[in-house]
Amino acid sequence: MHPEPSADAPGDPGPDDPAPPEQARLSVAAVARRLGIAPSTLRTWDRRYGIGPGEHVPGRHRRYTADDVARLELMQHALLRGASPVDAAAYARSARLPRPDADGPRRLPPAPGAPGALDASDDGGPLLLSEHAGDGRAATGVRAGGRALRLPGAGRAARGMGRAALALDATAIRRLLEESIAADGVEQTWDAVARPVLAAVAQRWADTGAGIEIEHLISECVITVFGRHAAAAPAPRNPRPVLLAGMPGEFHTLPLTALAASLAHRCVESRAMGANLPSDALVAAVRRTAPAAIVLWSQLPQSADVGLLRSLPRTRPRFRTFVAGPGWAGVPLPPRVGSLASLSDAGRQLVAAVLV
Repeated sequence: MHPEPSADAPGDPGPDDPAPPEQARLSVAAVARRLGIAPSTLRTWDRRYGIGPGEHVPGRHRRYTADDVARLELMQHALLRGASPVDAAAYARSARLPRPDADGPRRLPPAPGAPGALDASDDGGPLLLSEHAGDGRAATGVRAGGRALRLPGAGRAARGMGRAALALDATAIRRLLEESIAADGVEQTWDAVARPVLAAVAQRWADTGAGIEIEHLISECVITVFGRHAAAAPAPRNPRPVLLAGMPGEFHTLPLTALAASLAHRCVESRAMGANLPSDALVAAVRRTAPAAIVLWSQLPQSADVGLLRSLPRTRPRFRTFVAGPGWAGVPLPPRVGSLASLSDAGRQLVAAVLV
């Protein structure tokens, strides 16, 4: 058996290994540069999780096709959204990759929790609280590509934030969010500024496979600005908190950051439990905090588990249960479980539930 050459060594496939341009093979070093990770990480993913070159000839350098790279990108994005390496690899291996368009770029399938993973239905359900759904126009009329985000019907602040996002100018994004909150409030800033831009970035990513760094930057800016306003809000008036949590398996909970800020400005204390909260951890949090209400977020239908809703403990005093997010759209809910359809609706219902 011939020893395998170094994965980072330069080399070409050779004259007996022709490949069309769309299936050009990339070295480990080239793929590592593209993904921004170490070559040793790629080897680990291949060895431990089976995410590597689809074809490897012993004695030759490892080479990645476009499909191989697409699966690596899916795994990387799932990891960035909080998935375990095992789960991220399983998703990347099983995801169906659409073939490249004849006259356009490959349209990569969105990873779990990725912005392109939104089912942009407009049935009036819990979708409206999602960061990727606007007034219908922003959710379905956004076009991607080019040097600008297409934001039909969006206001000046959203267009400015879109330009800042493409430039990866975090300072400008935060400034625009701060100015919008000062002028119009938290809820209007989320609905008219942050959501349309996130929807445009989501469409751009779904159409081209590019721009995930833009979504990450915007998310961090939203968390910083909205979190700052939540911390600076007046003292809460509710003696028992509201718990905000992502369902088990749900990694994308940015809208809960906006909800926490909205509640804080309504003098309602909330406690964010983060994404992918296991069911036993949720039960423990309920028993230890004695909340007045809990809000469970589901971005994708796979995480909208009605069984978990039915298994929540009964406490004294009792708490109200609410669901939010597009994953719950069309799901029959148990009795006495409320659905939050928008940020302002969530604020009204939760205030009525906890400030009694």
